Amino acid sequence: MCGITGWVAFERDLRREAGALAAMTATMACRGPDAGGTWVDPRGTAALGHRRLAVLDLAGSTQPMTLETPDGWVALTYSGEVYNYAELRAELRRRGHHFRTTGDTEVVLRGYVEWGDAVAERLNGMYAFAVWDGRTSALVLVRDRMGVKPLYYQSTSDGVVFGSEPKALLANPLADRAVRLDGLRELFAFVKTPGHAVWAGMREVRPGTVVTVGTRGTHERTYWSLETVEHRDDLETTTARVRDLLAEIVTRQLVADVPLGLLLSGGLDSSAVTAHAARELAGRGEKVHSFSVDFASQSESFVPDAARPTPDAPYVREVSAHVGTVHSEIVLDAAAMADPAVRRTVIAARDVPAGTGDTDVSLYLLFSAIRERSTVALSGESADEVFGGYHWHRSRDAQCSGTFPWMSPANGAPAGGQGRDGTVLRPELLELLDIPAYTRDRYAEAVAEVTHLPGDDEAARARRITSHLGITRFMRMLLDRKDRLSMAAGLEVRVPFCDHRLVEYVHNAPWAAKSFDGREKSLLRAATRELLPHSVATRVKSAYPSIQAVGYLSALCEQATELRSDRQHPVFDLISDRWLDRALRAPDAPGVRSGLERCLNLAAWLDLRRPRLLLT
Repeated sequence: MCGITGWVAFERDLRREAGALAAMTATMACRGPDAGGTWVDPRGTAALGHRRLAVLDLAGSTQPMTLETPDGWVALTYSGEVYNYAELRAELRRRGHHFRTTGDTEVVLRGYVEWGDAVAERLNGMYAFAVWDGRTSALVLVRDRMGVKPLYYQSTSDGVVFGSEPKALLANPLADRAVRLDGLRELFAFVKTPGHAVWAGMREVRPGTVVTVGTRGTHERTYWSLETVEHRDDLETTTARVRDLLAEIVTRQLVADVPLGLLLSGGLDSSAVTAHAARELAGRGEKVHSFSVDFASQSESFVPDAARPTPDAPYVREVSAHVGTVHSEIVLDAAAMADPAVRRTVIAARDVPAGTGDTDVSLYLLFSAIRERSTVALSGESADEVFGGYHWHRSRDAQCSGTFPWMSPANGAPAGGQGRDGTVLRPELLELLDIPAYTRDRYAEAVAEVTHLPGDDEAARARRITSHLGITRFMRMLLDRKDRLSMAAGLEVRVPFCDHRLVEYVHNAPWAAKSFDGREKSLLRAATRELLPHSVATRVKSAYPSIQAVGYLSALCEQATELRSDRQHPVFDLISDRWLDRALRAPDAPGVRSGLERCLNLAAWLDLRRPRLLLT
């Protein structure tokens, strides 16, 4: 896993911009702590940067990687993993290609030379890469189907700058750190609009998309989208297909030349991945290392709620013993969770003040602890979106509420439609943003992407829309969080449930199959039951853990009080000082903790990134 960046300019000589390219590349050092490199086209039109996290072919596969052809140079800067690279290498060898490395990078480069941007359709994995094609003087940007790996770009007066994260683009001397109203709307509406990057003028390469930049302009081509097809398999066949697919996917994703571990929460999703991995590695005479997160004294004093009815720790231990992992429990305390330096690191990693509170911090600390022992980890992320694990997958009221189902009051979201912690904003700004209208527009766009089968009734259409929205909107928010926070720690996290073949197959399975036993994720439960302890196979879904220690809220209040004393801080151009005063007087009131986290995140973002806010 790596960080990539670059600059194409058709009217200037980038051989004179070595300092700018180095600065852009340096911002990706956390994504690639093992090595770095740059390359400039002999004509000075294109410049590529790369930071490497070495996972395969440790001694080779350095980047940017180049190939000289009779018609010009082709250069690649690549991030990700292509799990079918061995099969593709064999096919390319049959076509006359000779390889000098053993990893997947050269396979992608030579695959592009052989098939052009149609190489994307042949790749199975998570990836984002850029190819400078000197034969046609064009830059080709490619992103994986599910959007596991990020990639951003921004047009300039004579070309484009790009990078794995916005911070790489913002390091370019041409960068404008402006954030317009739509950028703030995206932050507070709790949506992730494909292509949107929050920063004005910046674009995200959409998942499953190729963006080509040449002298005649910029062009997009969609090579994959989530399509509706008729599902013809019966329940028994469907279950067997899911079982076989998942086993094959996990086996593919165990390939690494570095230490590998498993993220284990004791829930169905991560336990299924762990069980498959442990069985495969046992066949090779290896043991797998697993990791979980908990909070100091929380198991003993755990307080259940609707989202987390059971603590993770007992189930984690049972799975580890059942499948035979070497397990490490990462225990975090309130002081570490509330540390302002950690908050700043998290905001720097995400580039925006995302509103997912303490889970961002705990994930980063968990990933950092895992990185001390492993370079790669497999995760159960995205199974809920694919298999229908959330409450809103089963709630007709949430599905028919006219908004994203996770934002529906029927799913427990606050009434009023102000999105994620929008009430902390100044009233006049909140009125100007009109988050409900923004959300309605984004919802209408998302629903318009969904196709239906001729025989679908109203209920089938609603469930198909719900599945589509979860995969193409909600899941991408979580994938972005996972990528940024893991890569900030230099850890590669793989997501077997995001294999596009599994996603396509399960998305199109009827709801009757997905819920045949009256439980959430029936298909996954049936396909993996034989691998798991009975208690885990039947466990009620419990969300990723959140810290309950009172010391955490106390620390937030102390930090917010200190922030409140600095009345000149630019955060008060955004947040309501009256809301903050009320919150500090009643910190136990509903919604206050997440609101305080949002205020502190906004303040940290303004200090770190110094955006130019255009609030008109």
